[in-house]
Amino acid sequence: MYELDESKYLYLLGILPVLVLIYLINLWWQRKKQREFGNADLVKKLAPTRSVFKPVLKLVVLLLALSCIVIALVNPKIGTKTETVKREGIDIVFAIDVSKSMLAEDVAPNRLEKAKQIVSQTINQLGNDRIGIVGYAGSAYPVLPITSDYSVAKMFLQNMNTDMVSSQGTAISDALELAATFFDDPQTSKLVILISDGEDHGEGSAEAAKAAEEKGIKIITVGVGTKKGGPIPIKQNGITQSFKRDNQGEVVVTKMYPEQLKEIAEITKGGYVYGNTSREVTEYVKNALENIEKTEFESKEVSLYESQFQWFLGGAFLLLFIELFMLERRTEWIRKLNLFNEKEEQ
Repeated sequence: MYELDESKYLYLLGILPVLVLIYLINLWWQRKKQREFGNADLVKKLAPTRSVFKPVLKLVVLLLALSCIVIALVNPKIGTKTETVKREGIDIVFAIDVSKSMLAEDVAPNRLEKAKQIVSQTINQLGNDRIGIVGYAGSAYPVLPITSDYSVAKMFLQNMNTDMVSSQGTAISDALELAATFFDDPQTSKLVILISDGEDHGEGSAEAAKAAEEKGIKIITVGVGTKKGGPIPIKQNGITQSFKRDNQGEVVVTKMYPEQLKEIAEITKGGYVYGNTSREVTEYVKNALENIEKTEFESKEVSLYESQFQWFLGGAFLLLFIELFMLERRTEWIRKLNLFNEKEEQ
């Protein structure tokens, strides 16, 4: 068994026929000039030790060396053995508040971007855990089902915005109910990390938390924003044009309400953490995960491959060394054998 680590470099082998073509054109030009200078017998007499075969041999050696360098860049790997790999972890669903209040800039750059930073840095701390993402405002929206592909999760995470859910509000109960449907294995430990400013949380969040607790789901809530709060900017092309106003024309000031978030966490024996410092949140989640029982997701046979590029690189250097000291004149002992009919007729 084998695999190619960087197969894109195989395209460099296309240089070899170009070099052969250049050599043939140069050979044709040399012979043309020789015919202009004099006949072939005269040229042989003027350069009696010049070999016809050696330049071709030097070209072949050079092409082989370049081929070895290209293959070394490709880095072929050969499977040496197989091992049984076990993956253990838990299922985690990130429930992220995408209501308009998350655009407030009382934390930099704003609450929603701060929430994204927290989720991204938390993902960086994970090992073999599976993750999913839910967005919610006045209703909940499934962003990404349970997966172990963290790069895809980060891509979906960065695309989240306040326009993805049309109805406004903070329907935490809908988010918890939707997150509960993401867990497909009853034996796997389950965790929901809910990130919100807690404002306008709607009704039924405590009941939804109790239902989650009955299903064995722990909830960690993360509060973003400040109690002092801030206005909700209305931007155009990234520039603040005005601020959101209420029916009386007053600027709306949105504040963080941690009490509801703390209550939800306590119901499921989870925890609450203030999210304005991403490092504190990731450390809190990391410590929490260490106390949650891991479940074996899968066991499978995988092949272990070892890189073989060093052999081709070594061969390339050896061939280049040989080519460097290979002269284009005839080798005396080969000349005596007359393998290539290079002896002059007597």
